[in-house]
Amino acid sequence: MNEYPHDSVVPFRASSEGKKEQVQEMFDKIAFRYDFLNHFLSVGNDTSWRRKALKLLKSDNPRQILDVATGTGDFAVLAAEMLKPEKIIAIDISEGMLEIGREKVRKAGLQSIIAMETGDSEAISFEDNSFDAVIVAFGIRNFENLDKGLNEIKRVLKQGGKLVAIEATKPSTPLIRDFYKLYMKCVATPLGRWLSKDKDAYQYLNNSVKYFPEKKAFIQILNQTGYRNAFYKTMTLGTCTIYCAEK
Repeated sequence: MNEYPHDSVVPFRASSEGKKEQVQEMFDKIAFRYDFLNHFLSVGNDTSWRRKALKLLKSDNPRQILDVATGTGDFAVLAAEMLKPEKIIAIDISEGMLEIGREKVRKAGLQSIIAMETGDSEAISFEDNSFDAVIVAFGIRNFENLDKGLNEIKRVLKQGGKLVAIEATKPSTPLIRDFYKLYMKCVATPLGRWLSKDKDAYQYLNNSVKYFPEKKAFIQILNQTGYRNAFYKTMTLGTCTIYCAEK
């Protein structure tokens, strides 16, 4: 397995625990504010990004969907509404996030469609070729081992099934990139720390974006992992990127 710089970016640098355990602890701590912070840090664009990503699956009509690193379940709920699948299994390592997600599913009346389950993206507890599609929103950069997570997703996808993932990215246009860096450093990170009451969490989120192999580099990794027809689309001046690839 290859190692990438983002694999070693952790929420709590003084901790002796591995990245996975630290990420679980961090999201348990900030779960109560996660949705608000997501909307705030994306300047309200995160829902439209999810919609655009799911449109890439419309023509495939996936019946069985796996939502990896589901968090509080926004992607799973929207996928149920837009794609009308038979079943969505939504997994996450943070029980705190899942509890909020389960309440969303109950309120939406989607308990028969969406199952929110504790699960590890790098050791997915389903058989090979189980899902027509796998979706991930802002979760891949939290993998402890990127290659392992991508291989696990590919394993549980059916032949021809698609991975659709959304990640925060850095703008490539120099002027916009400089403004983005300034915004992240002087506005988003300090406000995120204050709102979440957790300075480590939002420094980590900034660093995890900074070191994640994005756009063409991530497409190359998908190709090396054995996916095909991989491509990406940038959104909102390059601050978000949607990736799509087939098994």
